[in-house]
Amino acid sequence: MKYIIMCGGKYPHLKTPKWLYEINGEPLIERTIRLLKEAGVEDIAISSNHDLFDYLGVPVLKHDNGFDYTKRETYWLDAFYPMNEPVCYIFGDVFFSPSAIDAIVNYKTEDVMFFASGLYAFGADYIKPWAEPFAFKVEDTEYFFKCIEIAKEYDRQGKWNRMPVSWELWQVIRNTTLNSIKYNYVGINDYTCDMDNEEDLEKIQDIVCRIEGNHNIS
Repeated sequence: MKYIIMCGGKYPHLKTPKWLYEINGEPLIERTIRLLKEAGVEDIAISSNHDLFDYLGVPVLKHDNGFDYTKRETYWLDAFYPMNEPVCYIFGDVFFSPSAIDAIVNYKTEDVMFFASGLYAFGADYIKPWAEPFAFKVEDTEYFFKCIEIAKEYDRQGKWNRMPVSWELWQVIRNTTLNSIKYNYVGINDYTCDMDNEEDLEKIQDIVCRIEGNHNIS
């Protein structure tokens, strides 16, 4: 299975692109690649509309999604690089624990599975009061991309309260409602978390120093 790390979009309110936030001296994108390789994954790529990743030694799949955090006219869902073979989309702005990556890599699905925090309860070291998405693992790519188009059409019809993101997409995939989503995905209940800003970075740094140790990775 190919693993694609999603690192697109424009966030003008941030000084540093989130995928380049550093924990223990290691950017998020480098940590994710390292953990995937340690979990036995060999087929890794990055999906992005930025020229920031050539130094990493993995293929960069360029796409035209110009999602702007401050606008709505382009869809975040376009960031899923089109594939017709099994693929796991890993979100590039997430700080993953080793056990979270192992859980994603080792999980078997026949169609599509969603990974996020807070299945039943947040882990003791989880830093946010709400759940965050981490990955989609896709065997049935035809169905997955049909659901993306449905989610986008629902948005055009005004059926979402916000631009469709992972939770809304999962609602379409599982034909369910948002308030029942917590019962039908794989929960990652540790300190794995999406990094939205520098405050999140400081919080997770403290936790990582305590759990993983404080060391720079060269």
